[in-house]
Amino acid sequence: MKKAPFLGSGVAIVTPMNTDGSVNFDMLGQLIEFQLENGTDAIVACGTTGESATLSHEEHCQVLEYVIKKVNHRVPVIAGTGSNDTAYAVELAIEAKRYGADAQLSVTPYYNKSSQAGLIRHFTHIADQTDLPMILYNVPSRTGCNILPATYLELSKHPNIVATKEANGDISSVAQTAALCGDNLHIYSGNDDQTLPMLSLGGKGIISVMANICPNVMHEICKTFFEGKMEESRALSLKYLDLMNTLFVDVNPIPVKEAVCLLGYESGKCRMPLIDMNETNREKLISVMKKHGLI
Repeated sequence: MKKAPFLGSGVAIVTPMNTDGSVNFDMLGQLIEFQLENGTDAIVACGTTGESATLSHEEHCQVLEYVIKKVNHRVPVIAGTGSNDTAYAVELAIEAKRYGADAQLSVTPYYNKSSQAGLIRHFTHIADQTDLPMILYNVPSRTGCNILPATYLELSKHPNIVATKEANGDISSVAQTAALCGDNLHIYSGNDDQTLPMLSLGGKGIISVMANICPNVMHEICKTFFEGKMEESRALSLKYLDLMNTLFVDVNPIPVKEAVCLLGYESGKCRMPLIDMNETNREKLISVMKKHGLI
């Protein structure tokens, strides 16, 4: 049985920006401490929510190195290393290993729309180049590329491919993957609103957007489930379902970054081409956050 990189809620942490658009490392440090003080079980840096697509190579490496040093082994750190360029994904994975990351998160190649055979070759090549445990990331709504259960089965045979962040929205497909792969591939939900169904299929937790503003809630949803307190976990999931949904009224991470700012952590704007949410959606976000006592 492969070791799961973490159990519970891992935050897909935002990357705060200064007014000039540069990375705000001081605020990133504050956000990390906020997460650790409120029960987060892991920190995922430079993922989709961390705006990795608009970070330069230098910035990407600087953020990874900063987060790993700041966390200092208090919880696992998972480094976003995915790319639609296999060679560049290898380069990022090697850098993440050198900085001391506990695992890497590697998204399916986007735009290229690789075949299933291509996905097997892509991820296998990366996994062959470093022993840093790999979490695959399947989010076809963003990439146009979907990992099928049979492909997961082949990938799960590699000793360094240990888990997947599954955000295809298809619970039946996830069930098939779990049945095929068993303990050779741990499953994390990639959608906050599907955390509980994923856990019920043997999932090990969530890589969460909502944990940016409610790390304790996402931690408790997982913790209570693992303790056998199913009703508590279900009640929490349903209580916060409206907030989970509201954080996606616009393209991620636009709403969650606004929500982080509303909490008092001035994290700046998203980098273009992402722009500010409209006032109607902003008011909706404010209303739901007030309802839950966050602001």
